[in-house]
Amino acid sequence: MKIMRELLVLFLALILGINTAFAYDIVLPKEKKSISNTKYAFFIGKAKPNESMIINDEKVYIAPNGAFAHSIKLKDGENRIVIKSNHNTQVYKIYRDKSQEAIEPELVEYDPELYRVKKDNTPLRSTPIDCGMNRISHLFKDTIVIVNGEKGDFYRVFLTKNKEAWIAKNAIQKSDMISEPPKFLTMNSKTFKNASVHTIEFTDKLPYTIEEYDKEIVFKVYNPFLSDDTLYTVNIKRPEKYSYKTISSNGVYVFKVSEMPYCEAQTLEGLTITIDAGHGGSEKGAVGCLDDKEKDINLEIATELKNILCLMGANVIMTRECDANVSLDDRVRIAQENDSNIFLSIHLNSIPDIKMDVHKNRGTSVYYYNQNSKVLAEQLEESVTKALGTRKDGTKSASFAVIRPTDYIGVLVEVAYMTNPIDSVLYTREDFPREAAKAIANGIMSFTNSQ
Repeated sequence: MKIMRELLVLFLALILGINTAFAYDIVLPKEKKSISNTKYAFFIGKAKPNESMIINDEKVYIAPNGAFAHSIKLKDGENRIVIKSNHNTQVYKIYRDKSQEAIEPELVEYDPELYRVKKDNTPLRSTPIDCGMNRISHLFKDTIVIVNGEKGDFYRVFLTKNKEAWIAKNAIQKSDMISEPPKFLTMNSKTFKNASVHTIEFTDKLPYTIEEYDKEIVFKVYNPFLSDDTLYTVNIKRPEKYSYKTISSNGVYVFKVSEMPYCEAQTLEGLTITIDAGHGGSEKGAVGCLDDKEKDINLEIATELKNILCLMGANVIMTRECDANVSLDDRVRIAQENDSNIFLSIHLNSIPDIKMDVHKNRGTSVYYYNQNSKVLAEQLEESVTKALGTRKDGTKSASFAVIRPTDYIGVLVEVAYMTNPIDSVLYTREDFPREAAKAIANGIMSFTNSQ
């Protein structure tokens, strides 16, 4: 009998130990010992809704569905992070290597040299950094440029005495001397029902820039080989809803501005819309507090959106319809090959590993790159936040590869924050994908029907 009682006590203790051991689960970070070069460690996971949790003496908010997220500032060297709940304690050790401060490269100036661009779609930038909103055009293969300096990984390109630009060193190669400077040949413009085409011809390929304003688009071609202030300007009236593209061959530039097809009220007939379910395959995207995968939710929303837009009369193209890897270039190619009018990329957001208030960094944000996409971004944020009850996280400009092309109106929608406990209550609902899709579809309809 005594042995039986001891076995029973041992069994109950084992059961109790199992229950308390799983009072909460840490989804991220995955390892209890790790090395980091960031200033903050970010913890997300799930716990019992009535659980009390403290991380290094800081109280943690737990959402009604058990989701939580919390960040801890790291000191240089070893950090001991203690996570306590009502019944359980876990210890994480994170070693932070002191990050080396980036050394600002010096500008080196020298006599002008001739270079040619190696391939099409090469960014010409306003600053010598490979990020942000500093692209001023995308040059074509064999474009000839004058280089008169360098800074870090970039060459300085001379355009006029008052304007310079930057191009990556690995994007151009030295050119033979030219026998004579490039010359201007012809310029003409033609207007059609829903488009205008503008052609300007030179004896060689020259650098150009594109500037968008409220009422017009300005296309400029620079010829520093003739003088330090030679440029050719084409001023084009800008339609309300538009896209544009530039093509070049042997010094001939063709700049086409297209007006988006008109849609009757409450229909999307005549429009081709590409829906891009972000991430996929081995690229999971963000991971939620409850270990949800962003790629799966993106696809669920995209699939629902396809069905709704088809019923509205749109021709819908999907960049992926299953859990597959699709490169960024392929996503853009799919949209362009199908002459898409609108490109819409579906995502859920995440909080980066910097100090952020998880209660403030939540809600819906919409990103655009080109000015032709700003109004759609604003309409989508308004529609989604109103329908879902998410916080307005803003319409923002960003240099995402899939929304940079100018030959469609492109936006990227971050419907909610995967890593926010409050938003997790929303996006884990069974009806969330369809409700999000309906809100996005209504935003598109508002945009196309607006004057």
